[in-house]
Amino acid sequence: MTKLLVLDVVGLTPRLLEHMPRLRRVADRGYQATLETVLPAVTCSAQSTFLTGLLPTDHGIVGNGWLFRDLGDVLLWRQHNGLVEGEKLWETARATRPDLTVANICWWYAMGATVDTTVTPRPAYYADGRKEPDCWTWPPSVHDRLVAELGPFPLFTFWGPGASIASSEWIIGATRMLMPEHDLTLSYVPHLDYDLQRFGPSGPEAIRAAREVDRALAPLLDDADRLGARVVVLSEYGITDVSRAVDVNRVLRRAGLLHVHHNETGEILDTWTSPAFAVADHQVAHVYVRDEDDIPRVRDLLADVPGVGQVLDAEGKREQGLDHPRSGELVLVAEPDSWFTYYYWLDDANAPDFARLVEIHKKPGYDPVELFMDPQDRWVKLRAGTALARKKLGMRYMMDVVPLDPAPLRGSHGRLPDDPLDGPVLLCSDPAAPRTQVRAVEVRDLLLDLVGGRAG
Repeated sequence: MTKLLVLDVVGLTPRLLEHMPRLRRVADRGYQATLETVLPAVTCSAQSTFLTGLLPTDHGIVGNGWLFRDLGDVLLWRQHNGLVEGEKLWETARATRPDLTVANICWWYAMGATVDTTVTPRPAYYADGRKEPDCWTWPPSVHDRLVAELGPFPLFTFWGPGASIASSEWIIGATRMLMPEHDLTLSYVPHLDYDLQRFGPSGPEAIRAAREVDRALAPLLDDADRLGARVVVLSEYGITDVSRAVDVNRVLRRAGLLHVHHNETGEILDTWTSPAFAVADHQVAHVYVRDEDDIPRVRDLLADVPGVGQVLDAEGKREQGLDHPRSGELVLVAEPDSWFTYYYWLDDANAPDFARLVEIHKKPGYDPVELFMDPQDRWVKLRAGTALARKKLGMRYMMDVVPLDPAPLRGSHGRLPDDPLDGPVLLCSDPAAPRTQVRAVEVRDLLLDLVGGRAG
């Protein structure tokens, strides 16, 4: 059976594709289709829909993170595949092709997935708080193969102020190594996410990033040609220009609806006692309201906030495929030029210490400002160098370089696109059944057909 390579090129849109001749060759051989994404148009939700054919209502991935109600904790970027409800693509395919071999290279919710080979970012956390780049693999022997050939996974170019093409190049290298051994290979290429959020999609930085990705992918696509593999390239969302940050939690706090507690690290969001708080996720925010009677008040309060485009209640969540118990009682969708911060403190002097760090697991919401070093701090690079020196000496350190001002951010995503040219796209090298439009919930069946895994 023909091999299938599925490339998730994050942030790819028809506009950017104009600058990517090697990727365009995939569509020239087959077809290009508009890809209708899901709400929220974020990585974890979109990927889960692609792999299950279900909406967040049914697979349960309502964002990149949410309030785990039984814990009282907001957790983002969890990794266990068991969080995704529903049968996965490869599980369905194996009913017809029981010998199907599958590799997952950096798609999310990879740990514990029923695939043959897994590679996923997973830092080494030392007991003294230090963090070192690493990845988790299955089987474990794959880790040593990859590190011997490619070096350690470049975690600090995968996210943070140092995010760059280097992490995508490592992932592409791993894909080139593993694809020949598998029938279905899933690979995640994140580079477009970085400069499009930093600078927006309208400037020269976006074109430069698109060309970098196209060049980096060329050897992998050539490998696929030599192996006779079909290729599908898709994206989860398109990034659009933004100019306004919306501090939803500060609105709730000023209204007396959000509580904090204090300790030596600063103010900490108190999820256990707050009548309402928001988990911000790019241009979507889940608002958790403790008392049902407070929902109308919270809804009316937030509907009047500049930058809030929609407030989805129970009916709105059903219409958008988001009525899952993990969702907030209300879901906010930003105006096109706006995005949501997680900030809940009213004075930067009281911000928690993790606010100035790249700390994706402690912040109760997504923080894209982690892509920057604080432009207002004239000594920020010196302090970063000092912290790095302490790290190399095995000492504890604080890389507290992230700004508390969200103004530098110029691109975001999460709401559904207004223009298909700014939305995700799907390319397929197989011309047998061309499409002009594909819904996210149809991707699984499209891939099943290509890999010969659909009964009948």
